Amino acid sequence: MTAIKDGEYTATVYGLIKDGQYVEAIHILNGQLQKHSKSRAALSLLGFCYYHIQDFSSAAECYEQLTQLHPEVEEYKLYYAQSLYKAGAYPEATKASFVLDNPSSHSKMVKLQACIKFCEEDYSAAKLLLEQLPPEDPDYVYNTGCLLYQDGKYEEASKKFMTALQMLGYVPALSYNIALTYYSLKNYPQAVKYITEIIDRGMREHPELDVGVKTEGIDVHSVGNSLVLHQSALIEAFNLKAAIEYQMKNVKAAQEALTDMPPRSEEELDPVTLHNQALVNMDLKPSEGFEKMAFLLQQPSFPRVTFGNLLVLYCKHEYFDLAADVLAENAHLTYKLLSPYLYEFLDALLTCQTAPEEAFRKFEEMNSKLTEQLRKQAKQVQDARHARDDEAQSKTLQDYDLLQEKYIVVLMAQAKIYWNRENFQMVEKIFRKSVEFCNDEDTWKLNVAHVLFMQNKYKEAIGFYEPIVRKHYDSILNVSAVVLANLCVSYILTSQNEEAEELMRKIEKEEEQISYDDPDKKVFHLCIVNLVIGTLYCAKGNYDFGISRVIKSLEPYNKKLGTDTWFYAKRCFLSLLENMSKHMVMLRDAVVQECVQFLEHCEAYGKEVPAIIEQPLEETQVHIGRNTVTYEARQLKALFYDVIGWNK
Repeated sequence: MTAIKDGEYTATVYGLIKDGQYVEAIHILNGQLQKHSKSRAALSLLGFCYYHIQDFSSAAECYEQLTQLHPEVEEYKLYYAQSLYKAGAYPEATKASFVLDNPSSHSKMVKLQACIKFCEEDYSAAKLLLEQLPPEDPDYVYNTGCLLYQDGKYEEASKKFMTALQMLGYVPALSYNIALTYYSLKNYPQAVKYITEIIDRGMREHPELDVGVKTEGIDVHSVGNSLVLHQSALIEAFNLKAAIEYQMKNVKAAQEALTDMPPRSEEELDPVTLHNQALVNMDLKPSEGFEKMAFLLQQPSFPRVTFGNLLVLYCKHEYFDLAADVLAENAHLTYKLLSPYLYEFLDALLTCQTAPEEAFRKFEEMNSKLTEQLRKQAKQVQDARHARDDEAQSKTLQDYDLLQEKYIVVLMAQAKIYWNRENFQMVEKIFRKSVEFCNDEDTWKLNVAHVLFMQNKYKEAIGFYEPIVRKHYDSILNVSAVVLANLCVSYILTSQNEEAEELMRKIEKEEEQISYDDPDKKVFHLCIVNLVIGTLYCAKGNYDFGISRVIKSLEPYNKKLGTDTWFYAKRCFLSLLENMSKHMVMLRDAVVQECVQFLEHCEAYGKEVPAIIEQPLEETQVHIGRNTVTYEARQLKALFYDVIGWNK
């Protein structure tokens, strides 16, 4: 920075503040404060600048000094209390607010104390304080809306926010609150309408915030946590947009919503953004996701859903010990942040690891309660239909769907106990019992199909697989490759070869279209279908045809060789080698030559392909050179040479 001439400090500082260059202004003011430690002007401007860059603790320090140096100035007392409140120091902020004894500051003091009580989750005290304000005060209307929202009265809260919006004109934070009420009511189109308005206005009025630049791959500097950013409500809007996309199962769109927001460095991120980043990128970066959520849990404040989400994700990745540790270490959060349903579900899931029978009993109890609730809710849906009350019907249907979702989650966890023991008959029995509530649900149909397939009941399995595949026939690659493979195998084993061929032609056609649109994209559906068919023939001892099918399925190698496809292929080769070493199978020389050639191709194309997907929190990692298809293909080739006797 160039030296400032004497007599130009004031003009320079005010110029920087006017241009929003608060960090540079702070640098100059701190220099002045070292020379004149009690300078009222320097402290006042410094507090103002710190407040605008959201460094509320430093702002509070400046205003604290000013209240001591100039106790007669009421504004400094107010700013000191506000800075403490914004910094999250609620007891200190409450104490500072009582010093506001001027009648002109009374309503400001009441509003501040109400906000503090709200943040401390003392909602009854916040309500009592708000009642001291005149009903026509916009802040009274606005804050009453916040209390109604907290009480779960979303429609009433929305009306209050709408009224406040009419009184105050457009305020981004108010629009965000309206969007939030619609989100909580699961009225996503209306929520998106308000979110879009916030984003469009933010981009138009504040182009310097670089909205969407990061998604386009342009390297940009952090815009920092400025007051302008805070007042634009852009961060909140993008987080809510990401949440809606995530709920709608559009994970890619959720990821884009988070990268579209104004760029900030990781240490500048707010807890909600950090939580959402961890959640939407969990499939791509699980280790990073767990790290972020565990970090948030150690902070004084974090999004309420963090605790439950971390526990569920630990269980999903089968880190049951870690989930149990987090529950034990944070017992005080259990009743505060977990719903009774989620607590009971996690408790049963963790019990599974040591006492499966006891866990089954707990799941059974949960489902009995949910069954009762579902029957009552179904009656309410019927009543709303007879009354021709569209609004009530929509609400009761939404509640029914939510209960059904909970029921299916518990049912699947219960069935998994027997699935892990390969007692498929018992799994089928559990599913048959639940037909009353689940016969229209795709998740249930799919799992029934799987369990029938595992029991070789192929004709019945087709009856459950077919409707799911037909439903997505126009975009067949949206169906899981394993589902398509199982359906093909079921067709073949029930002598419906034409149907199997038609399905495979359809998959091939879709894959060709994708290759035409995006030549570099890897698509594995047809490959996995062929691999499963090849595996089936190998399992039945027909290695000649089975291995040839496996080999052909991975051509061209640059597009079809992946971690999943290699997993299926190597199992067939290991089974073949085992049977050859026991002299139970003899292969023609041409097939042996074909196998060796295939492994050489895998060796050439598999240098960058991981052989296994490592678990995110494993302490001992596989050596990077060994976790490749190339390394494993060489090992298999060496085993072939040994078994055939080519090494001698």
